[in-house]
Amino acid sequence: MKRVNRTSTTEIHCDCAARPPTIMLLVTLGIVLALVDSANAYDRAHIRVVGGNSVCSGTVEVFFGRHWSAICDPEWSLKDAQVACRELGCGLAIVSSHITPSGLGPRSVLLKTESCSGHEPTLVQCSQFKTWQPIQENTCAEHNIAGVQCSGKLEKPMLFLLSPYTAYEPGEAVRFSCVAPSSFYTIVDFHLFKSGVGTPLVTQGTGSSQNKAELTLTDMDLSHQGSYTCLYTVQIGLAFSSPESNPISISVVDLHTPQIWYNTSMESPPGRVIQGQNLNITCYTQSWYPGGSFQLRLIRFNGTVRHSVPALRSSFTFSFPNAQAVLEGYYLCLYRVQMGGRTFTSRESQPLPISIRDPEPLLSPMVVSWLVSAMTFVVAICMILIIVWFRCKKNDKPTELERDSRTCVDNTYVALPIK
Repeated sequence: MKRVNRTSTTEIHCDCAARPPTIMLLVTLGIVLALVDSANAYDRAHIRVVGGNSVCSGTVEVFFGRHWSAICDPEWSLKDAQVACRELGCGLAIVSSHITPSGLGPRSVLLKTESCSGHEPTLVQCSQFKTWQPIQENTCAEHNIAGVQCSGKLEKPMLFLLSPYTAYEPGEAVRFSCVAPSSFYTIVDFHLFKSGVGTPLVTQGTGSSQNKAELTLTDMDLSHQGSYTCLYTVQIGLAFSSPESNPISISVVDLHTPQIWYNTSMESPPGRVIQGQNLNITCYTQSWYPGGSFQLRLIRFNGTVRHSVPALRSSFTFSFPNAQAVLEGYYLCLYRVQMGGRTFTSRESQPLPISIRDPEPLLSPMVVSWLVSAMTFVVAICMILIIVWFRCKKNDKPTELERDSRTCVDNTYVALPIK
């Protein structure tokens, strides 16, 4: 026996050596592929349905190894059928059935040894298969061949905006309508989702066989701004969801009351502007949106004046050179923006009173009063001195009688006493 083996080995060796190296490589590769194919047959299983009235109904077959084989499962249920329909891309399982195994060959049936929960993506992930031997087992002698009727793919719904705008203020409500395509399965719920949020914001049951529902978001705030989609769920043994609908974006506009202030020369008292100087009034908002505008309103005794400018930034300064009396009054500021087909306007700021005053004199009234008093005093003193001087001057001159009574003696007048 040993000698025969050695001879046989030698003959094979000599025969292979005589062949070209390429043939040896092909033979070796074929053997390896056969072994790998046998070992990994379970991992390369595929699924199809045959014999039905559509590509989504009929007998369930699995390509296991190198053959298409029917599935024999006495406990084939709707949960197993759901997995098969999901793997086929045929939507939901409507019916799970057993088919008579007439005409099946001796190696065309696989025994399915475990049941599925209904959530697995493929049948091979929730069950084990082995070849059915009709001589040894009569399990599939009856109506135990797996069959299925799937609904087809669930089509995505359409999302519509029932409210007239796409932008809202905090506290308002927005209404959507989710419409599913017509089908023969009953829709259980409609769900409204916001992008980035895993749970639905609104869920609406149909209550009857309806293919649409109104979904309303109430008491909106800044967290509700974003993109929204809807989907629907159907119940066929298990709940299944449709693909998401088209997206619709919603904006929430929250305008704060603007602030207002003015800046003039440092010499100006609070609330007052010197006539002829520059008046600068600044409006500022914390909630700035592209495309907004500032409006400055001046309330005067004879009417109201408005100034409006684009808000390229969060603040704007209105400049009025050479301030005059017409700029006197109460100034108020507001912020306005158009979004989503509507106009949003903030509350007006606190009123800013501005008065225009004449330039201040060089001397204060007190100084002027002191100067006037001093000048009056000086004038009075001068008048008194003048009067005294005139009186003294008058006393120094001789009277007319004295001049007449004088006698010239030696060229000298001698005043004679008057008797």
